[in-house]
Amino acid sequence: MELMNKVALVTGGGTGIGKATSMALAKRGATVIVNYSRSRVDANETVKRINDEGGRAAAIQADVSRDEEVRAMVQTAVQQFGTIDLLVNNASITKHIQMDDLESATEEVWDELFDVNVKGMFFTARAVAPYMKKKKQGAIVNLGSIAGQTGVGSSLPYAVSKAAVHGLTKSLAKALAPDIRVNCIVPGAVATRWWEGREEQMRQLAPRLLLKRISTPEDIASMICAALEQEAMTGQIITVDSGQTL
Repeated sequence: MELMNKVALVTGGGTGIGKATSMALAKRGATVIVNYSRSRVDANETVKRINDEGGRAAAIQADVSRDEEVRAMVQTAVQQFGTIDLLVNNASITKHIQMDDLESATEEVWDELFDVNVKGMFFTARAVAPYMKKKKQGAIVNLGSIAGQTGVGSSLPYAVSKAAVHGLTKSLAKALAPDIRVNCIVPGAVATRWWEGREEQMRQLAPRLLLKRISTPEDIASMICAALEQEAMTGQIITVDSGQTL
């Protein structure tokens, strides 16, 4: 799919991988809707940068874990831009809990992570699907994690939530075919603010990777755009991790 003149919604689009993806889509000629929940300043800065560079973007607030807010966001976006052609389900959260600390994986932690990381992606995909089906063309990319493949991550509930995202991708690919393609990009370690306070751990990891480097948000954004463009692919789980899982 040619991204020029398409309308793209990027959840969590003001920071990290979301920001890099918003910028990459704008450079390819897409109109970008930068969703945010709490990072208003970051989202507005991303929008300003895109617009200053000759692109077209707007920021819309919504908590993706709340279906009514997602539906309102999509309605506002469609009223402003006419449709939504592309969705990048990037918004995710975590809690840093030792994997063997089962008592700290409380019901509240499970609910919070699944509400955003899994249900939020479903809510947003469901809200945009009618507009894509109307045009008989659309593409969705979900952001997974190698934690969902290895079972090891920032917390046990986070790893399980990302495994669920991988499953959600396959189920949505079946449910939305043939008009809408759904794929999942699975990053390993990425140099984002998730490493705040653990920068030394990140630096120690890099030499142990096959490619001797931590991925950048731009690395992941490039693959997201490629997945949106590729018209012969759906239901795929694509790992981008500098060889971390080998």
